[in-house]
Amino acid sequence: MDAVKSTANLVASSLETSVGSNRPTKAWQDVAKEAQEHRDRSLSTLEPKIASVPFELPQNVIRIPSKLLTAEEINITERPPEDLLLKLAGGELSAVVVTRAFLRRAALAQRLVNCVTELLPVRALSRAEYLDKYLAEHGHPIGPLHGLPISVKEHLGIRGLDLNAAFVSRRGENATQTAHILQILHNAGAIFHARTTEPQTLMHLETSSNLYGETVNPYNRALTCGGSSGGEGALLALRGSCLGIGTDIGGSIRSPAANNGVYGFRPTSFRLPIEGWLATMAGAESIIPVIGPLSTSLEGINIFMKVLIDAKPWLREPSLLPFEWKEGLEVDWFGWKAGKKRLKIAVLWDDGVVKPHPPVTRALKEVVKKLEEKDGLAVVEWKPYKHDLAWEIVASLYFCDGAADESSNIDASGEPWRPLSNWIIKDNPYVKEHTIFSLWEWVIKREEYKAKYAELWNRTSSNYAPTLTKDEGGDATKVQTENSYEDLEDTVDVILCPAGPGAAPPLDCARYWGYTSQWNLLDYPAVVFPVTQVDPDIDKAEEEYKPRNERDEYNYKLYEPEKYRDAPVSLQLVARRYEDEKLIEALKIIKEIVGLPLSKVLAH
Repeated sequence: MDAVKSTANLVASSLETSVGSNRPTKAWQDVAKEAQEHRDRSLSTLEPKIASVPFELPQNVIRIPSKLLTAEEINITERPPEDLLLKLAGGELSAVVVTRAFLRRAALAQRLVNCVTELLPVRALSRAEYLDKYLAEHGHPIGPLHGLPISVKEHLGIRGLDLNAAFVSRRGENATQTAHILQILHNAGAIFHARTTEPQTLMHLETSSNLYGETVNPYNRALTCGGSSGGEGALLALRGSCLGIGTDIGGSIRSPAANNGVYGFRPTSFRLPIEGWLATMAGAESIIPVIGPLSTSLEGINIFMKVLIDAKPWLREPSLLPFEWKEGLEVDWFGWKAGKKRLKIAVLWDDGVVKPHPPVTRALKEVVKKLEEKDGLAVVEWKPYKHDLAWEIVASLYFCDGAADESSNIDASGEPWRPLSNWIIKDNPYVKEHTIFSLWEWVIKREEYKAKYAELWNRTSSNYAPTLTKDEGGDATKVQTENSYEDLEDTVDVILCPAGPGAAPPLDCARYWGYTSQWNLLDYPAVVFPVTQVDPDIDKAEEEYKPRNERDEYNYKLYEPEKYRDAPVSLQLVARRYEDEKLIEALKIIKEIVGLPLSKVLAH
């Protein structure tokens, strides 16, 4: 147990245990009850008191907050972060008023979908008062995020607050320092007002734990909010926050962003600081986890990234790469500023393993149709390369200790295993306890796959002309090229693809990660954006479809149009490694051309 504790705490730096031991002595049910009572007390301190939500909630609760808040609170909380920052910096809005509005809306969100582990009203309002005084005395904001409330996934440490990563056995351990990323945001003027739910193990594309139960989708409470940053996704959808922080190792930012109709960005690895989070398997480098933003606007993502990278976090965390955040229009990635208007988009309709549900395919078709009508854009087909092999590799590298660390943290309290914890660990045929040699073997497979995917990108609709032979497995292998890489022209800029095999699935059914984990394996930056909503009258099931494998059959049988009513349908845009800024700029162009989101409900 001591070995497990020291491993899990390495990234968290240091913890203090408020109960005298790092393992609970109480029954797990009592520990969970205490956690929920603490959360409820944090809501009860808000003034004025929050109006009661309906005893029997409708399936779609997205509009309920606007019926229970004041006109001023609605006006504030439904603004995107870039608008709020302008008004806060100019003194048109006070930080106290903005923070109180988001605290009250976050409290309503908790009562509607169970997305909050605790609100921080005392800390947040004290900070807001200080920032208002600073602005009045100095005549300028304290930093680029002056007065902006930001929500935080629970496993990012805040000094003096519980840090448990959704394990009952970790409840009662308090962070002795605040995570590096939060320190930077604080210095830029941010206010942390809410901490959000995450799943047991942090390895679900849903949000379900024995500490807090299930977080559900505000557009359809029978469906999941996604995960593992699902509390963030649901809170932002209900506008209890406009900018939040998530983490991603297999889709944990993009899944909840997609399911809740907000923006979510997985940056390339080693761009943003991770010091100060609590996670099992700390030190594992086989698949690199990242931190990134969820936002109610695309510009919010750009602001978040620029503020953090402008702070030069690599001077403290030397593993981070010293790349400045390049503003897209200044760099002029696609020649639009010079009037050349060139952007090449490859469309991945289907990964060849699990076919997307009809609403996802409809969203892709609607976006592609509008893009094809625009001069200066080229839309080509992307033919996926062995995405089933990619899952085998990534799933073989997630739990290199055979999931011993995860299992120990679950079993230490006696808490039951959640269904998706069983699925990703106990029922996963690729989980194995590696020897050093088997780990090397799988890392080599990872790198070989990445090289073949890079080759695919080079030769897709470009002037790249390699001479190919076949290897022993029948795969094409480059022998020589007629063009050097320096002469490579007209390559694909970005890949447009599904964000998942469907819209948000029913609870405990998110069992296909391939549309997001693919890009974790390759370490490609990826951004998710809202497009439309499921409409059962349009998005009929494909009655004659014959599934191609067990995973495809499982996904196919999930889709009953009425069960998915109103669920947001989002898509994903992907770029090559370290082309993060180029990716955001490409989505800005696409968003303007297409007029996204197509569903105005998602733009509320």
